[in-house]
Amino acid sequence: MAGAIARKLLGLFGIEVFAYAIEIGKIKVEKKLTIEEIQRNTYKSAVRCPDLELGRTMEKEILKVKSEGDSVGGVVECVALKVPVGIGEPIFDSIDAEIAKMLFDVPAVKGVEFGAGFKAAQLRGSENNDAYAICEGEIVTLTNNAGGVLGGMSSGMPIVVRAAIKPTSSISKEQKSVDLSKMEETLIRVGGRHDPCIVPKAVPVIESAVAVVLADHMLRAGVIPKVLRMEK
Repeated sequence: MAGAIARKLLGLFGIEVFAYAIEIGKIKVEKKLTIEEIQRNTYKSAVRCPDLELGRTMEKEILKVKSEGDSVGGVVECVALKVPVGIGEPIFDSIDAEIAKMLFDVPAVKGVEFGAGFKAAQLRGSENNDAYAICEGEIVTLTNNAGGVLGGMSSGMPIVVRAAIKPTSSISKEQKSVDLSKMEETLIRVGGRHDPCIVPKAVPVIESAVAVVLADHMLRAGVIPKVLRMEK
């Protein structure tokens, strides 16, 4: 609910936030998708994947692990467009740290990365640095390995963050456990209905989490005034 309000508030200032699934199990979106494709296709897919053909493959993978009594995780990517330069604080409340903190509060999130993320560890500085250029009178970067954040503040480029979602813990497949009353090893099988994959459900949650943090920092920075006076 808070995320829905935050998105509307950000929208008044031209900021768009949207999330989508890019990976389920070992099936990953590899091709470059345009913003238009992402916005048009994400909610046409049952798994919230903007690559509709790959999304159908992901659906089959989920049904396969379900038939085996197992579960599968994945990755949700979130993009925030048109965030003004300088949102965030350099040290204690850097915008990427605040977003990461919020995302880690989402159940099942086990990893967060921005821009190139962990791949940056394999790059040289000359490869990872985002070169600057001028486009239509505005300063932009030719790449976005920083994920739209430099020194804890927004750079003006799209903020790109990814959250790794773990497989659902409750599965019907038999697993090893411990009987606490007897203090001995045993086997456990969880009954009832459980989602074999919660990645699709996590998409709007991740989107809302990012929107809330951005709205909060926009208010802190005074970009969004404490009282909005709307024209009739």
